[in-house]
Amino acid sequence: MKIQAFRTLIVATAAVAALSVAACTKKTDEANTAAAEANTAAAAADSAQNAAATAANAAADASAAAGNAAVEAGNAATTTTTETTTTETAPAAH
Repeated sequence: MKIQAFRTLIVATAAVAALSVAACTKKTDEANTAAAEANTAAAAADSAQNAAATAANAAADASAAAGNAAVEAGNAATTTTTETTTTETAPAAH
């Protein structure tokens, strides 16, 4: 009887150990999936940050170009052109 009880205890202990390993493995898989998703989200955030920086640089370039164009337009509007016309008359007949 003692041997049968001992065997039952060993089998029960092995079953609990197997269930524990299975539960931990599932948690590890879930943790790995969550970590992979977090890495994907971090990469997407990094890409978005780079895109935002590129857009900011393009906006600054466009602003500078618009400022330069405004200065050029102002210079063209205030520049005056003078034209000199020379006319010659024929000498008088004697």
